[in-house]
Amino acid sequence: MASMKYIVLLAFLAIVASLGSALFFMMRGGKGDKAKSNNMVRALTFRIGLSVLLFICILVAWKLGYIQPTGIPLSR
Repeated sequence: MASMKYIVLLAFLAIVASLGSALFFMMRGGKGDKAKSNNMVRALTFRIGLSVLLFICILVAWKLGYIQPTGIPLSR
């Protein structure tokens, strides 16, 4: 399915954007700044959640037959 590629691409872009957001909060925050630290933790938690959700969705799509693994053919 072509739309599955776009969904996976969108999820990867959201994961990278969340990682960039966490980097922004980390670089901008000073020592002991609790609010900016909370923003960074929230961005990283969101990234982890997106990664786990993407992995589960790929497994479910594979089990339902929406995507097929191709692999590298063995030649003997």
